[in-house]
Amino acid sequence: MRVRSGPRDAGSTTNPRHDSGITESARADDRRAGRRAARGGRDEDDRFADADHRPRARAGRACNCDHGRVNFRAGVPRVEAANASGNTPVVFIHGLWLLPSSWANWADFFKQAGYAPLTPDWPDDPATVEEARANPDVLAKKTLKQVADHTTEIIDALDKKPVVIGHSTGGLLAQMLAGRGLSAATVAIDPGVFRGLLPLPASVLRGVGPFLANPLTRRRAITLTFDQFKYGWANALDEKEAKELYDTFHVAGSGISLVQMGNANLNPWTEAKVNTKNPERSPLLIIDGEKDHTVPWAIANAAYKRQRHNPAVTEIVKIPNRGHALTIDHGGREVAQTALDFVKRFT
Repeated sequence: MRVRSGPRDAGSTTNPRHDSGITESARADDRRAGRRAARGGRDEDDRFADADHRPRARAGRACNCDHGRVNFRAGVPRVEAANASGNTPVVFIHGLWLLPSSWANWADFFKQAGYAPLTPDWPDDPATVEEARANPDVLAKKTLKQVADHTTEIIDALDKKPVVIGHSTGGLLAQMLAGRGLSAATVAIDPGVFRGLLPLPASVLRGVGPFLANPLTRRRAITLTFDQFKYGWANALDEKEAKELYDTFHVAGSGISLVQMGNANLNPWTEAKVNTKNPERSPLLIIDGEKDHTVPWAIANAAYKRQRHNPAVTEIVKIPNRGHALTIDHGGREVAQTALDFVKRFT
C-alpha cells in the first residue's frame, strides 16, 4: 500500500537547488552554511539476506566489517572518504536496542547503488554487540536531542546534503533532522512517535507500557527479554529467526529516549518534536510493517497525516506481513529496495 502527497513531480530526478554556473566547492560551502542556519534457487532477493554479515553460529557477535561506522571524532576519515567519493552520502540512523552494525546489509546495498553510506553511532555506542552486553549502562541517559545533535555534526561535515534513513527511534530522528532542513531525501522506517501523534494502540502499551510506568526507566539502560523482543519486534517471524536476530543484534537501549517518546504529548518541553512545516524539509517516505507491534500502522499513518501538509513530497508505504524487525530480518532487501527506489527519484 502506497499513499502520496505533495505538489512536486514524484518522478523527477532533478534537484531545483542545483544551479548551473556554481562550483561544487561553493555549493558545498553554501550547503553547510545553509544547514547550520536551518537548524533551530536463490535469486538476488535471497542474496541480501544470505550474503549478510550476521554470524550463523556465534550468538552476540556483530560484524567487524567497515561500513562507514562513524564516531565523529574517530570517524573523520569516513566523512572525508564520503566527500572524496563524489557520491551522495546516505546517513543510516539506528534506533533503540540496536547498534550501527545492524545497517551492514543496507550500507552494502546502497554502496552498490552508487551512494556513500555512513552508519553513525549514538554517543558512546560500543563497537560491538558483545561490548554493549558486557557494559549496558554506557547506553543509558542518551536523549533524543543528544543523538540528533551528534548526527547533525556529522552531516555538517559532509560536502553534499545527504539522504537520511532511520529505523524506529532512528526514524523519528530522521524526521527531526529533515525538519531542520538537513537532508536531501528522508526515509523513516517504523518511526518512533513525536508530539502531536495521538494514537496509542494496545500493542504499544503491552510492549513498552511497563517501562514507561516505571520512574526509574529514565536513568536506566533497558534490555528486552527474548519474549519481549519476540512480541515487539519479531512477531511476524518464526521462532528460529526471532532467536537469531535477538542473539545477533539486540542490546540495551536508552530509557530516557523511550520516555521522551512515550510522554511526548504530556510534556510541552519534550525533545520528541518534529518541525513538519519547514518548507526546506526534504521529500519524505514513511515505511511501516503491517504487523508491527512496536510502531503499529496507526502511529505511522498519524505521522504521515501530520507530514503531508508540508509542500515537499510525502509518501507512506505499508509492507505486508512484516514486523518491527523488517530492516534486519530475511526480507530486508525488499524494504531496502523500496527505500532506494524513493531516494533515487530525488538524488
